Amino acid sequence: MQPITIEKYADMVMRNNKGYNRADLIKSLRAALAAKQNGAKCMICGQPIWAAGSAITGENLCFTCTTGETDDNEDYEIE
Repeated sequence: MQPITIEKYADMVMRNNKGYNRADLIKSLRAALAAKQNGAKCMICGQPIWAAGSAITGENLCFTCTTGETDDNEDYEIE
């Protein structure tokens, strides 16, 4: 995964998706990152959550359970 700041990730999401409220998105990103840092696990497989994806979906899920993919080299994770 490629590290990205909350602000840069929020900018990218806002650019690529209509209908998001930036302040709410940042709040969700901060909450998901805090959950990950506190040891939150994927509700399906038990692996550490993918904070960037979990903030968007609203569920504690890892990258693979969110996307169905195993290669996360080209994806972002908030730092």
